[in-house]
Amino acid sequence: MKTLLKLCAIQVIVLIMAGSVLAQEKAASVSPLQAYYEVKDALISSNASVAGTKATALINAIKANEKTNASKVLRDKILFDAEHVAESKDIEHQRDHFTSLSTDFYALVKAVKLNDKPVYYAYCPMKKSYWLSEDEAIKNPYYGNKMLSCGKVAEVLK
Repeated sequence: MKTLLKLCAIQVIVLIMAGSVLAQEKAASVSPLQAYYEVKDALISSNASVAGTKATALINAIKANEKTNASKVLRDKILFDAEHVAESKDIEHQRDHFTSLSTDFYALVKAVKLNDKPVYYAYCPMKKSYWLSEDEAIKNPYYGNKMLSCGKVAEVLK
């Protein structure tokens, strides 16, 4: 009976460790750019909770991607803003940090070529801020449904 309990305990520990490894591999498999897009999409939907969760995934993707180490200054600035988005439940605070996160992420994408598809660098004249998008169609993360189509594509990164 004791042997059976020991075997069960060992199996539980192995399963927990395997789950942790799988979670780490999943985080590493998400590209930083895709993780950024997911934060942007949550802000478009005005969902602060999802934006926080996606910002945590962005932090993990940045830390797991070797290319982001090319510019430690940009990496640290992006992580700073992503941490604020992750920790806040206030959508406006998240959007304020997304502004500088986007500016720095744009510089990182240009510096280390994180994209294999076109990236649209869009501008919101009301917020006087930029963001990155995988689509040419404007969906503004700064105002959500209030001004969803406010903005224009300022540059296309190929």
